[in-house]
Order: sequence, then structure tokens, then C-alpha cells
Amino acid sequence: MKKRRFPYHIQRIFHWVGKAIDQYQMIEEGDRILVGVSGWDSLCLLWVLRERLKWIPVKYEIKALYIDPGFDEKIRQVIEGYLKRELFDYDIIKTDIGVEAHKSNNQKNPCFFCSRERRKKLFTFAADIHYNKIALGHHLDDINATLFVNILYGSSISTMKPRQDLFKGRITIIRPFAFIYREQIQRLANFLSLSPIVNPCPSSKNSQRKAINDFLNHFYKKDQRIRYNIFQAMRNVHREYLP
Repeated sequence: MKKRRFPYHIQRIFHWVGKAIDQYQMIEEGDRILVGVSGWDSLCLLWVLRERLKWIPVKYEIKALYIDPGFDEKIRQVIEGYLKRELFDYDIIKTDIGVEAHKSNNQKNPCFFCSRERRKKLFTFAADIHYNKIALGHHLDDINATLFVNILYGSSISTMKPRQDLFKGRITIIRPFAFIYREQIQRLANFLSLSPIVNPCPSSKNSQRKAINDFLNHFYKKDQRIRYNIFQAMRNVHREYLP
């Protein structure tokens, strides 16, 4: 099928997604890919992965999974409405993970509890339906922010990997937006006329990650190269100059 013509800023997204997929060997012929959806980033990723199938030689299956954290039914309705309208294959798992994460016994780190429990359900669902890849909508800014979260609060130099093989290779996490930054995804969401999705999590406005994103955005606005410099620095480590 002939490739559809898109505005330049959308073409650049396809270019950088293709580059990330190729560089990290994220997708292979016959892969069955479960896309974890929760907001604009992951819905945009789902669309990009499906659109690419119209012209690339490699064929794969995609299915969307939304794990409802139990905060606000309206968010589920918006996401499900889009998935239905666009005729995506999808499933929804209703949970109370978000509510449980904010109980008194998890007050110190509700985000860790919520992330861990949602990840468990993703892995279990993918394994049960024999999907070998899980695609997540994390982008370049998320990868950079995770580096600083882990340095400041985890005393480690680590971050999200664009590709990560788990369970002896039975499941692989891929992040095709690894070279894409937040504003590019926002423009794509506008192009797709996605309805606003406001994060209903009580911790979203005062989390450690938000504070770090605000800090990094201050520098990104001064020089766009900084976000790529941070990413490149993670692949250019001079161990001889570290304690």
C-alpha cells in the first residue's frame, strides 16, 4: 500500500520511530505486540504502529490494553471511545490499583506500588494471550526524567531502556518513542483530534517526577539540544572518571 502523505512534523515522528525500532531491533516479522494505553502518549504510539503497517515490509500484530486504575470512569470512557471509533483490537481490565496505592500503608511511595501492580497485569495478560512484545508510550523526556529520579531518589545511575528483554526473552518491552519528545507527541495528538485526557491520579501534580520534569523543562526551553545531550550522555559513560 502506498504511504499516505502527512504534514512534515508527522513525517518526522515516523522517521524517528523507525530509527529507534531499527537501532534497538524492537520489532521483527510476526511479532505480537501488546500496547499498554493510558493517555495521549500511548494512544499516539498505537496509531503510529498501526499506520506503519501500511508501507513497511515487516508485518506484526497489535492489540491495545487499558488497565483502569479505578480513579475516574470518564477517562476509561474517553479511551474506549477512541479505540472503538478507530476499530482497534483492545481489552480493558478494571482494577482498584490506583485507589489501593493511595491508602495509608502506601503513602510514602504510591507511584511505585501503582506502577508495579499495573506492570504485573500487563505481563500476565501478554503471557496469557501469547503476545511476545509489550509497547509502552514512554518518550525521550520520560527516559531523561527517570535518570534523574533514580539518581536523586534511588542512588543509582539507571533509566528506562528503549528495549528490555525479560523472563529469559519470553517478553520484551519496547519503547518506540525513545527518540521522540513530549511536544512532538502533543502535536500528533492534536493532528489526530484526540480528546483531552487529564491524569486523575492524586499524586500527578506533586510527584517527584513532575518536579524533575519542571526542572528539566527549564533547560530544554533554553536549548533544545540539552534533551538529546542527556540521552547521549547515558551512552557515553567515562567510568574512569566515576568514583
